[in-house]
Amino acid sequence: MTRQRGRPAQGAGLSRDDILTAALALLDENGGQGLSMRALAARLSVTPMSLYHHVQDRAGLLRALSDRVYGGVLEGVDKQADQRAEIQAILIRYHNAVGCHPHLTLAIFATPEAFAGVTRQITDRLTGLLANLTNEPHLWRDILIDHAHGSGLPLVAAKAQSMQEHYRLALNRLLDHLEA
Repeated sequence: MTRQRGRPAQGAGLSRDDILTAALALLDENGGQGLSMRALAARLSVTPMSLYHHVQDRAGLLRALSDRVYGGVLEGVDKQADQRAEIQAILIRYHNAVGCHPHLTLAIFATPEAFAGVTRQITDRLTGLLANLTNEPHLWRDILIDHAHGSGLPLVAAKAQSMQEHYRLALNRLLDHLEA
C-alpha cells in the first residue's frame, strides 16, 4: 500500500494541530518510548518526512507539546500583592497539568533540549517570585517543582481528588517553612 506524501489517507491536509493531538495521544498511551516520528507518522497515515514540515525534530515536538499542555499554567495568574498566593496558583496548575500528562513530563526529563518555551517561562516566573521571599530562590524553586513532579506523576494511576488535596496541603506546609 502506497501512502501519499504529507497527506493523510482520507485526503485531508496535515496540520500542526493534528500532529500535536496525535503525538499527545501516543505519549499518553505508550509513554516516551512510544513517541517516535515513525510511530506518529503511522498514526497519521503519512510519511515520517511530512512531519518535519511542521516540527523540527523530536525535541521540537516535545517543546510544542509542552507549550500546549503547560500553556494554561501562567494564563490569568497576574502579578499579585500576595506572592505566596501567586506561587501557589502557578504550582497547583502545574501539578494538575503534570498529573494529566505525566509521560510528557518524563519525556522532557529525558530530552533536556525540549526544556524551553512555556516550561522555561514557568521556571523563570517562579524563580523571580521566590527571589522576593528567600535568599535561596533556585533551591526553593527546585524543591517546589520537584514536589509538584513527585506528587503529580502518580496521579495518572489514581486520578484521585484526595491526592490533589494532599498536594495542596503539602505545598502549603512547604510554603509555610519558606516564609518562616
